Amino acid sequence: MSSRRIEDCVRDTLEQYFKDLNGTPPAALHELLVQTVERPLLEVVMRHAGGNQSRAAEWLGLNRNTLRRKLLDHKLL
Repeated sequence: MSSRRIEDCVRDTLEQYFKDLNGTPPAALHELLVQTVERPLLEVVMRHAGGNQSRAAEWLGLNRNTLRRKLLDHKLL
């Protein structure tokens, strides 16, 4: 899947989110999006990396310690 398709998926989901809000202003939307996307991102990357944190960190462009902290934050370790 190209990054463009991921971008389109996020855009479509956000458009639906605003539609569902029916005019109610969103709150802390950036944090909501980051928290919503980060956990499945980590789950999928870790699975494809065979649980190898160093490989997953490299793929994500993160320091291994940062990845480990995020995995702990999301209770994935």
